[in-house]
Amino acid sequence: MTSPTTPQPLTPEQVGEQAGAVLREIERAVVGKPDALELVMLGVLAGGHVLVEDLPGLGKTLLARSFATTLGLDFRRIQFTPDLLPSDVTGAPLYDQRTGEMVFRPGPVFTHLLLADEINRTPPKTQAALLEAMAESQVTVDGETRPLADPFMVVATANPVEYEGTYSLPEAQLDRFQLRVRMGYLSAREELAMLRA
Repeated sequence: MTSPTTPQPLTPEQVGEQAGAVLREIERAVVGKPDALELVMLGVLAGGHVLVEDLPGLGKTLLARSFATTLGLDFRRIQFTPDLLPSDVTGAPLYDQRTGEMVFRPGPVFTHLLLADEINRTPPKTQAALLEAMAESQVTVDGETRPLADPFMVVATANPVEYEGTYSLPEAQLDRFQLRVRMGYLSAREELAMLRA
């Protein structure tokens, strides 16, 4: 009887080659942002969460979706709005009429890569629904703790310009982000190349 073989850990060179291949694939969709992509890739490799702060229309959502697709990760998006509730993030128990029991309905946080879109547009109480998830990769609802997917990563976006109708992120929330990334505008030459493509 043969014993199952344990996969050999990758060498740093192999990790670098695979990360480079991932970045080249993502650069086909997210054009002209190599520095931002490299920073997010570092966050992925380190198992951290990333806050992408920049103006609307610069590809923040595309960046997160592209990483999830290229890495083969389950992806969910939450559009943070002023009326969003913590249970809209974590999930909630619901009454099942067929069985007469309470059944937990998981929220979008139960995924590999969660895009928390415009996280600063929701009140602090709803922002706090992500604190346990980001720190401990688990969610506690009604006294029951449920583990999140492995790996679990949050890519949050924030628009730093419009302060009306936004809530600043508390220090406890900012502390859970490993990186803060800005994408910036494309150069005129890159915009022209993108239009031609």
